[in-house]
Amino acid sequence: MKLFLDTANLQEIKEAMQWGVIDGVTTNPTLAAREGGDFRELLAEICRIVPGSVSAEVIATETEGMVREARELASVAPQVAVKIPVTPDGIRAVKILAAEGIKCNVTLIFSFNQALLAAKAGACYVSPFVGRLDDIGHDGMALVADISRAFSHYGFSCEVIAASIRHPRHVIEAAMAGSHIATVPFSVLKQMFNHPLTDLGIERFLSDWQKAKGNTK
Repeated sequence: MKLFLDTANLQEIKEAMQWGVIDGVTTNPTLAAREGGDFRELLAEICRIVPGSVSAEVIATETEGMVREARELASVAPQVAVKIPVTPDGIRAVKILAAEGIKCNVTLIFSFNQALLAAKAGACYVSPFVGRLDDIGHDGMALVADISRAFSHYGFSCEVIAASIRHPRHVIEAAMAGSHIATVPFSVLKQMFNHPLTDLGIERFLSDWQKAKGNTK
């Protein structure tokens, strides 16, 4: 399973890339707004840091505007995948953009039918929002599993991105559900390193080493 970083913060991206575990980045208007400045310049800088897929979202809500914005975003770098919302206008835009070779990540997926429509239209990625479904009492990861299983069965090339990841357990569940990708906030990525037994083991090794050094004097 690939790991994407869900952020527009350059410092977070640079630090995570140094760990060698990040395959791509996803952004959205909320994340970009936190960073300020010109988004195209920010996107270009992210693409210089990240060789893998970088998702950038359109703001328009009607097809013509989505297509126009998508073309502009895709021109920034070859690895840009344009995030398009799963609406009738959005799916129409995906069909047009896919025919032009522009990669689309269909976002705000909350049902299997939405994911199916996106894949049929030619999306490269679909992003079911796990955490937001859990928030309203639904099983977000069950949706990821259903989409992944059906896409595999029918041979869709479209990849599933488990999005709206809230904690490290979500990453485990996404992998077990067959998701191709999990896109995680920087805070969750850092938590994935942590285990109390690892900390205890390091402390014990260092203590034993110090004792051994003392015995050699």
